[in-house]
Amino acid sequence: MKLSNNFTLAELCNSAAAKRFGIENTPGKEEIKNLELIAKNILQPIRDHFDAPIHVISGYRSAVLNKKVGGAKTSQHLTGNAVDIDNDNTEISNLEIFNFIKDNLVFDQLIAEFPKKGRIEWVHVSLAKKNRKQVLVAKKESGITVYRPYKTEKDFE
Repeated sequence: MKLSNNFTLAELCNSAAAKRFGIENTPGKEEIKNLELIAKNILQPIRDHFDAPIHVISGYRSAVLNKKVGGAKTSQHLTGNAVDIDNDNTEISNLEIFNFIKDNLVFDQLIAEFPKKGRIEWVHVSLAKKNRKQVLVAKKESGITVYRPYKTEKDFE
């Protein structure tokens, strides 16, 4: 099922962890509606802007899968409102994607995940009915993931 010009439902539900553990990862009608909104309003504009493939590494997660991968109990992946993007090893960096989203799109949360030396491991972005336009940086501190408000790219060092 196509959700936008370049993104399918299968692509936004694909999960290596679900396959590895034999976990069903099929969204319901509401989750599919949310995935369609994120495909049309977040992913497709990124794809169109860069005119290149965008790699979604995590989209929808069933409750069982979310628990297995250690996702938050309130994760927006559970409702199909969030995706993680990782364009490492392509001509478009995660930093470029992060900045494009931050500067051009409507979103609920945008998180630069575990940046080091100016490089972002992956980009988490969500879309909700009421968008907060919250920009965060996730880092490990004493083994615990801590989320801090984004200020400048110096936060990525």
